[in-house]
Amino acid sequence: MNTITTTHFNFPYQKSVYRGKVREVYNINDELLVMIATDRLSAFDVVMPKGIPYKGQILNQIATKFMHLTQDIVPNWLIATPDPNVAVGHLCEPFKVEMVIRGYLSGHAAREYALGKRTICGVTMAEGLKENDKFPTPIITPTTKADNGSHDEDISREAILANGIVSEEDYLILEKYTRDLYQRGTEIAASKGLILVDTKYEFGKTKDGMIVLIDEIHTPDSSRYFYAEGYQERQDNDEEQKQLSKEFVRRWLIENGFQGKDGQQIPDMSDEYIETVSERYIELYENILGEKFIKADISNINQRIEKNVLNFLNR
Repeated sequence: MNTITTTHFNFPYQKSVYRGKVREVYNINDELLVMIATDRLSAFDVVMPKGIPYKGQILNQIATKFMHLTQDIVPNWLIATPDPNVAVGHLCEPFKVEMVIRGYLSGHAAREYALGKRTICGVTMAEGLKENDKFPTPIITPTTKADNGSHDEDISREAILANGIVSEEDYLILEKYTRDLYQRGTEIAASKGLILVDTKYEFGKTKDGMIVLIDEIHTPDSSRYFYAEGYQERQDNDEEQKQLSKEFVRRWLIENGFQGKDGQQIPDMSDEYIETVSERYIELYENILGEKFIKADISNINQRIEKNVLNFLNR
């Protein structure tokens, strides 16, 4: 199936291109950013060799919906979405940290906890928790924002401030926005029968110094969801939770001997497996947004994107 895994556009007044793990960002005249959500799949900070059909469209449309649903509590960078895979917004200077917030002991935090660690990013976790238990209050566990090909690293609030990565004044705003966004995301998820387990937010500053939400929000790539129905029963019975996130991909990779460590080989993903991953992402979309996913025409994705972006820029 057709996927978009890399782009080579040359838009009017284009200044530069930044290629992240999943998104490619075109700087237009130091005013606008054209962000293209590709179909690349990243896990353990490594980009997989094959794209996932419709994944970019799914991420872009979920993020767009949540930008609109949260703009009353946090300003964001978004101006328009001229194509299913494209968001256009204000040029911002990103903060060099990602704000991760966790309501439950899951994923990376659970793996650290299982190793006997009781502190993560300078935050103490209580004794006696088991995987997927709810924290008494959500904890913020920031990471450094790694360059492509590098690993994000856990970092404490104290280290962020001590190293001058973010000023204290700005960091307090980032913390408040992170908690407010997570609270809103939790409420929206609950209305869909879901639990927003953990998520990450990225922020930047506009030219006039305003802190805004950038990149993606509450997507299956940046967030972990559980089904609310049966959650407590599964916890009580020490059963695995039913998840909506790309954790199923991470689990598959771990089972096949890959965790992004030096010397490890990425296992081959068959076309059949790629198809199941695509179907899972569509399921994620429909559950998270509570609406049917409508597949865009992917017969020539690059041409479609270029045409839609040029039409927008020419307006």
